Amino acid sequence: MRNRIDIPKGLYGITGDNFANGKSNYECVEEMVKGGIKIVQYRDKFKSTREKVEEAKAIKKLCHKNNVLFIVNDDVAVAMLVDADGVHVGQDDMKPDDVRKLIGINKIIGLSTHSEEQGMAAYNNENVDYIGVGPIFPTTTKDTTPVGLKYLEFAVKNLHLPFIAIGGIKEYNIDEIIKRGAQRICLVSDIVGAENICKKIINLNSKILKK
Repeated sequence: MRNRIDIPKGLYGITGDNFANGKSNYECVEEMVKGGIKIVQYRDKFKSTREKVEEAKAIKKLCHKNNVLFIVNDDVAVAMLVDADGVHVGQDDMKPDDVRKLIGINKIIGLSTHSEEQGMAAYNNENVDYIGVGPIFPTTTKDTTPVGLKYLEFAVKNLHLPFIAIGGIKEYNIDEIIKRGAQRICLVSDIVGAENICKKIINLNSKILKK
């Protein structure tokens, strides 16, 4: 029986330089780390594999220098090439059991889920360390239909594994997420697109972690 690897509470950082007003993924992560984020997912859908490997190596080095976990989105090959701490996959990507065979038992696997059924399946799979729950609200980063707050409430009550509330979450609606019991939350465009990423993270984490 494999024990799940715990995921830090607070904000979960995801790169997205297409929302970052000219800042690079590396520059955004520098600010995330300064703000106190403890886990960062490298997500880039536009660069070549070589470019992603180069950028991911630099970001991983920055993260590890500051005791921050480094996760790669979707691309198991890139994750293995840079020796990332883990991989995050979607429902249509490589299955967690297959990812586990490639990356070994000591790496983190995250899985996006969009329904109670998917959440329960992930909860019952020891190869999944944490899940994404969402998208809670309409979002520009995903085409998936929003699941609303109902699935979030289900996750809080029934899914006893770390989960990240994600999707359309902004500073103006994050209180709706926090008051329902979420302890790990992701804002993508609202963070990387912020004028002062570090300051925004400090402010939001103070809300999430005060519980």
